[in-house]
Parts: sequence; C-alpha cells; structure tokens
Amino acid sequence: MDRSLDCDRDDMKNIRSRLHDNMEKNALQTDIQFLPGVGPKRAALLRQELQVGTIGDLIKIYPFRYIDKSSIIPVNAATPDMAYIQIKAKVEEISLFGAKGSIPEEDIKFNTVKRMSVKISDGSGYMELVFFKGIKWMYSKLKVGEEYIFFGKPSVFNGRLNMVHPDVDHVKTSGQDKNRPGFMNATMTGIYPSTERLKNGGITGKVMNKLMENALNMALPDIEESMPEYLLLEKGLVPIHFAVRNIHFPKDMISLEKAKYRLKFEELFYLQLSLLKQKYVRSRNENGIRMPKVGDAFNICYDSLPFDLTRAQKRVITEIRDDMKSGHQMNRLLQGDVGSGKTMVAVLTALIATGNGYQACIMAPTEVLAQQHYKNISKYLKGTGVKTALLTGSSKTAERREIHAGLEDGTVGIIVGTHALFEDNVVFKNLGLAIIDEQHRFGVEQRAKLWRKSSCGLAPHVLVMTATPIPRTLAMTLYGDLDVSVIDELPPGRKPIQTIAATESRRPALFKFLKDQIALGRQVFIVYPLIFESEKMDYKNLETGYEQIVKAFPFPPYRTAIVHGKQSNEEKKFNMDAFAAGRADILVATSVIEVGVDVPNASVMVIESAERFGLSQLHQLRGRVGRGSEKSYCILMTGSRLSKDSRHRINLMCATENGFELAEEDMKMRGPGDLEGTQQSGLPITLNIASLAKDGLILNDARQCAQRVLDDDPKLSQAKNRIIAEEVGKEKYRVRDYSQIS
Repeated sequence: MDRSLDCDRDDMKNIRSRLHDNMEKNALQTDIQFLPGVGPKRAALLRQELQVGTIGDLIKIYPFRYIDKSSIIPVNAATPDMAYIQIKAKVEEISLFGAKGSIPEEDIKFNTVKRMSVKISDGSGYMELVFFKGIKWMYSKLKVGEEYIFFGKPSVFNGRLNMVHPDVDHVKTSGQDKNRPGFMNATMTGIYPSTERLKNGGITGKVMNKLMENALNMALPDIEESMPEYLLLEKGLVPIHFAVRNIHFPKDMISLEKAKYRLKFEELFYLQLSLLKQKYVRSRNENGIRMPKVGDAFNICYDSLPFDLTRAQKRVITEIRDDMKSGHQMNRLLQGDVGSGKTMVAVLTALIATGNGYQACIMAPTEVLAQQHYKNISKYLKGTGVKTALLTGSSKTAERREIHAGLEDGTVGIIVGTHALFEDNVVFKNLGLAIIDEQHRFGVEQRAKLWRKSSCGLAPHVLVMTATPIPRTLAMTLYGDLDVSVIDELPPGRKPIQTIAATESRRPALFKFLKDQIALGRQVFIVYPLIFESEKMDYKNLETGYEQIVKAFPFPPYRTAIVHGKQSNEEKKFNMDAFAAGRADILVATSVIEVGVDVPNASVMVIESAERFGLSQLHQLRGRVGRGSEKSYCILMTGSRLSKDSRHRINLMCATENGFELAEEDMKMRGPGDLEGTQQSGLPITLNIASLAKDGLILNDARQCAQRVLDDDPKLSQAKNRIIAEEVGKEKYRVRDYSQIS
C-alpha cells in the first residue's frame, strides 16, 4: 500500500473543509486535487497525462481490462505463460543485494540497495519475489514466518519461477477488507490506462484503484440517470449507478458485461442522435439552391462519352440530381473504390450546377491531384462551352488575375483548385456547388471559409468524395449526418491486379520481371516509405533505393524519374509529367503518389517495405496501376521476418482487391483512430468506452433506436424524452462535423 495515501486527522479536516467549498453544486465538478489521495502534484500529473481535471473526469476513465482476484493457486501450479495469479504463502527468507552482491543485515544502508529477493513457500513449492523499487517500505512490511497474499505476473529468470513487484496483502488484514463497506472488495480488479510519468509519480495501478474508490464514494450519488426509463426497459439497460459501480469494481462477470453494454449503448446512442438530429434539421431547411434542370452542357458531355457509365454511377448521379432539385441543401458523401469513376460523377454534377446558372468548385488536397482532375475534366468538357480553370499555390500572378476576374464575372464555370481557393481575394459570382475530394485532409474552418464565398445568400450544395473505402461503422460516425452514396462496381474492362508478396532473396527475379515489362512498353512505379536514411529504421528508403534502381536500370536505355515530398512543386510536376507522358520508364516515389496519379500505361506497382504501410494505404497505392487494358501487377516487398499483424496484412492484400473488405480489417487491426489520417480526435465526440472497430452491432442498434426516437418526437419535446433533450443539448454534442457549412 502506498503510504502517501494515509492522511492524519488534521489533513482530513483540511481536505473536508476544502471539499465543502468546492462541492456546493456536486462532487462531479470538484477539482481532482481535492480527492483524498491526490493533492496538487498528482492533480497536475493526472491533468497532463489523462486530461483529468475533475472527479467526474476521473470516473469516466474506464479500465481497459480486468484481473480476477477471486482464486488462489498453489505455487507448483504457476507457470510463466499465465497472466496474473494470486498466491497465499509464507515468507521464508529476505535477502538484500547491492552493486557488489549480498548485503548482511548489520550493514544495511538502503541508499546502496539495488534489489530485494524474497523467498516464499506454500507447502507445494518455492518461489522468488523480486523488488527493485520501494525496497525500504517493502522490507519493513514483510516479516519472515508470516503469511501473505501475493498478486502478480509469474516469469522465469535463470530457470527459476519468480514474480517482480507483486502486490502484497497481509492475510490478517485482507480478511478484514472483505467485510468493510465500499468497492475494493470486488473480486475483479480494473487495469486503467497509465503512463511512465504516472507510475514514476506514484500513481500505480493499486493507487489508481484506491483513487477510483474514493471518487465513487464521493460522487456516485451525484451521477444522474441519462437515459429515459422507457429506453432502459425497451433495451434491457441497467441503471446508471449500477453501470458505473460495476464498470470500475465488478461484482462478477455478468455484472461487468451488463455495465459495459449500458455505457457503450449510451455513448453510441447520443453520438448518433446528435448527428441524426442535425441531419433532420437540415433536411427540413427550405433554404437550398434549387437546380431543376440538367442543361445542354450536361447532355453534350454525357452523349459524347466514349464509354457507358456503370449502373452504380448512374444510380449515384440520380441521387445527386434529386438532392439538387429538391430545394434543400445537398450534403452527400460519395464513396468509391480506386478507379470506380468518381471523377466522372463529379464532372456531371458540376455541369448540373452550370446548367442552372451557377458556378462549381472542385477542391483537391494536393497540387498533383488538382492538376490530374483539371486535365481529366478539361478533356470531358470539350464541346460543352463551359470554361474551366486551375488555381493552385504555384499559379503565376498574371494567370491568377485572369482566373479571379473570370470567377467574379461568371465566365469561369468550373474551378479546380487546392487550398488557394480559400484566399480572400478569390470571389465567386454565383457559387452553387462545392465538391471536396479526399475531404478528410481539409480542416472544418477551411471548408467553412469556402462556403461563405457563396454570393447568392444560400449555402452551396456539398459533395464530399473519398477514394478511401470507409468501414460502415466509421462512416456512420464521421459522416452520420451526411447522405451517403457508394459506387460499388468498377467500370467494365478493368482487369484484376495480381498481387504478389516477395522478400529480398527474390530481388534479382523482380528486376528481370521489371525489365521484361518495360521491354513490352509498360511503365513501373516503385514506392518507398522513407525519404532519407533513418538510424532507427532499417527499411528500404528512397535515397538508397533510387541509387540501386539507377544502377540496375542504367541510362540508356532505361529512364528513371523521382518524386517525393521534399521537392518543390515544379520539380514534382516536371518528373510526374515526364512519367505520365511516357518519357520515363520508372517512377521512384514516396507515398506522395498515393492519390492523383493516373497513368494507364503503368502496369507494375512495387511497394518496398510493404509491412510499414497500413492496409488502406497499400490498397490506395495498388490502385495506381490497372487503369489501362493490360494485365497489371502489385509486388509487395517485405523483410523476411514479419510480425503476426504484418503477415496478416500482406496476406489480405494478396487475397482480395475489395477496398471495403480491407478497410474493415484495417480498422479491426488498428482501430479507427489511425485509419488513413483520421485521428480519434476527428470523431464528433470522444468515445470513452465504445469502439467503432469492435462494437458495430451496438452502433447499428443505437442508431436505429435514435432514428425511432426522432421519428416519434423530432424536437424531443415530449415529457418522456426530457432526459434525452437535456443530455443532447450539452456542449459536447454540439458537433462540429465534416459537413458544417455555416
């Protein structure tokens, strides 16, 4: 037990006095420093490491796993592959060791002691306990010949079983604990998130449990029920006090599962309700730009296409057109796998806007992608009479002046651009549609700035596009208030990409294969995860990789270009254009070419150190090939020794081309927080216990329940929904979401 938790009577009086001053409203808002056992120093640590400022904040830090302390096992049954175990045994011998070996009892100076060894026995066998910290305290606590309960993780050192830094309770006092009121007599102990700084500051796992017990003793009565009684009964949810008590100190496994389900359902219910309520309000807003016709330019473009649109593309365009002519503002997310034809949908959507007398802007996160869009769109717009322009950070001054004038007088109907479109001097005559590609790379404030550029007094229609397949549960959360369209089929004629995994021993065969492909007139991408040599990583990197490629593929006859994020925009454009035009056989690059490069003649994608990339990123890179009529290949070069997760990712890549399947697996493996640049902080609200990766069934149920509540009571004005209205009105549910436009 940490002695710093013990308070004398004067301390307790002072704490109670300060608590009284800080608890006039309720204990949940009480500053964490006034919780017994905390104080100013530990409060600062808890704020910094866990963002805990109040007792209420602490209670919402939930255990991420639990240890069962209900059973005691004999020493001879313990094995090093067990998790945590509990042993009841006598102390047989205590030895102290310094830098030079064993220290006799008469020579003990604790500032020179490095290690304490405790030999214990329960009659079935012997075990060693080892302590490197808190030795003076533990030495004074343990007495030879007395019996204790030891709890810890068994391990083996020099062929002998031991436990390092186990929890220790005296058998005489542990029995008394079972009879006292409170929470700590639960048979299951929660393990809380921690950091090295917390542990070094004395907030160990045991201390955290004690602090949580104090917090619940003080504040549990002040926690109000946050779900209406009719939903508790309908969904079989336990009351909030039962849930909070048993999530921290479970009575048993059944109580723990009931507590988990209640708290997860509540989090996901209010998350979905806040999004659906926003969607409901917007759908009833009549202040949308009405665009009833398609116009001549749309028909000219559509009729002149050298290919037929897929059924999925036609369905999506119909959904978009229905939005744009409804009189409500469109806020639609368009998901489509790599190469599914989203750009074509964007072009036809933009032409609906121009056909109704409005301008459209198409925004891309990088100059490479913006240039690619502009090139493709210009090709499709030939003969339509609609003028388009490209505005990026590298646009020349004279060019900018001309584009600005064209946007102001309305002669530029469609503008393609990057962040340059946010600049204050970019003024539209009549902006009616904003199309955002790979939108998670833009910030909310930046997008809001663009929406305010609409000069017709109404917010523009919004079409958000992403080529990153998003798992359904994540899409429902990140984009829960957007209407979602999915292009779920590829254009006819696209051949499957053969994906092969290989190690360094196969490099000679790889180079021969690449030379054969180049001899057939094909081109090759080679992608590296790093730009410069890193002492900490032994992965292939662009710098040495480029030298290796140039040596293996010398000029003449081979031509190699290089593109990476450290180059200027002019350098990147020059090398990319050389590859796109066929003036280079090989493009060596970092993942800067993940989006935006469309080179139909490129038939091979080699990804070096493929184990360093996530599934979604590997899939995006693979999508750079297979765009022409020739058979294409993706070669995943890896180290010979892979972790279990890395091996699983590589095997999945070789097994399927379905981006949505891969995205689901990616989220299961990595969680939603790191999925393709989408940070956990990007979620509309903080999830304390629910997991988008693991709780998809609960999420679906919670969303359906939220939808039923709103269908029955859209304004949440009925008496039975008073609790819901109060909860969803809290600041944390005022979602600053991806579609916010004003």
